[in-house]
Amino acid sequence: MPINYIYPDYEIERDYDKCINCRVCERQCANEAHAYNERRGKMLADSSKCVNCHRCVSLCPTRALKIVRTAHTFRENANWNGQLINEIYKQCDSGGVLLSSMGNPREYPIYFDRLLLNASQVTNPSIDPLREPMETRVSLGAKPDRIERGADGRMVNNLPPRLNLSMPAMFSAMSFGSISYNAHESLARAATELGIYYNTGEGGLHEDFYRYGPNTIVQVASGRFGVHGEYLNAGAAVEIKMGQGAKPGIGGHLPGKKIVGEVSRTRMIPVGSDAISPAPHHDIYSIEDLRQLVFSLKEATAYTKPVIVKIAAVHNVAAIASGIARSGADIIAIDGYRGGTGAAPTRIRDNVGIPIELALAAVDTRLRDERIRDRVSLVAGGSIRSSADLVKAVALGADACYIGTAAVLALGCHLCRSCQEGKCNWGIATQVPELVKRLNPNVGYRRLVNLMNAWNHEIKEIMGGMGINSIESLRGNRLMLRGVGLNEKELSILGVKHAGE
Repeated sequence: MPINYIYPDYEIERDYDKCINCRVCERQCANEAHAYNERRGKMLADSSKCVNCHRCVSLCPTRALKIVRTAHTFRENANWNGQLINEIYKQCDSGGVLLSSMGNPREYPIYFDRLLLNASQVTNPSIDPLREPMETRVSLGAKPDRIERGADGRMVNNLPPRLNLSMPAMFSAMSFGSISYNAHESLARAATELGIYYNTGEGGLHEDFYRYGPNTIVQVASGRFGVHGEYLNAGAAVEIKMGQGAKPGIGGHLPGKKIVGEVSRTRMIPVGSDAISPAPHHDIYSIEDLRQLVFSLKEATAYTKPVIVKIAAVHNVAAIASGIARSGADIIAIDGYRGGTGAAPTRIRDNVGIPIELALAAVDTRLRDERIRDRVSLVAGGSIRSSADLVKAVALGADACYIGTAAVLALGCHLCRSCQEGKCNWGIATQVPELVKRLNPNVGYRRLVNLMNAWNHEIKEIMGGMGINSIESLRGNRLMLRGVGLNEKELSILGVKHAGE
């Protein structure tokens, strides 16, 4: 075989006793992995084109298909596995940077899985959430230093602009262009019905979605795509994206093939041109520069909207957050190294950044030590996979969490990790009209609402088991956590005791 031949990771298996040659798989596969052979009178498959999206498996009427991991292997060892060998071959052919989608798949520790939650028994009774009120509402933004009262003795409302959520969760940034119109509509409608927020990402806001402004966070990234006065004032908050967990320290890149029609107009760039965000904001090289942009955005929105600064979780994240808290920002969003994305350099995605659990705990501790914790709210992101992860994040210090990959899974994503190709068979990460329409917003938004309602119910159950009746009482309450299989340094950074203590 040629030196550059790479055997496919997955193979399509077809049960010909069940296959009726209906050709549904052929019509549904945007990667053209299936084809009908007229001469042989049967369906054939090219496994090298399969991305394991499960579209054909899901829609096959006779259940004749399944995707299996290939048994082909290299002579691997502990140092060189098949993936590394294949990646070397790919770069030898292309001379280019490897791109990957979604989150970091490496087998690094997942600290959420090594943290257990406490439960009340006798001395501190548990609470039944079905019979007693449980408060999961959250208010994000800076808190005033003191209570002010008027001449009549009544409290004066001196709260700065805030985001009020029905539960401690929001849909994280996914730009129009990286995901489809229908996906954005699903997120916007779900956020509105749930009483939470969704984030536009760095691609501007389609004019059809301005009506969802009260539940929208508009983002300002280094490329400034789609940023103008009307856009800034359309949302409930403005987020400055300094970095993201999937690719800390580098910019963004949306391929020109996704810059079509409405995407081009919304981003205010020519059709077919690559949307490249530079690594730094070219007007931000210090905390003082960041402060200038924070207050420029507050001026542009007449001081009516909170400003969020989003950063990637990196080794000095606590010091960075301390500076941001003093910059005038109202909310800090921290994105861990397992955060998803439509496309990132593989080496960056898999090797740069730190876990959100450690970053969050370090930031919360530092801000408390410096007595400035109430100046900002903290939002954690980067693979919040379940309500249990969310509860643990709150106990580590988060006020709320960004939900990204879990949200696109709710829309139908099967984590085939080929978003960068723009051929999403589920109508999410694509701009191809025939594929976009496969995602019905009426169905998509309802699935998102169901997921978040289920999580909210589970959050109340978990809190009730702890004997806690409000999210505010759980925030930063690390006594509710215990570690399993962690060393002393990890326990120290997380600020938790080992199980059994």
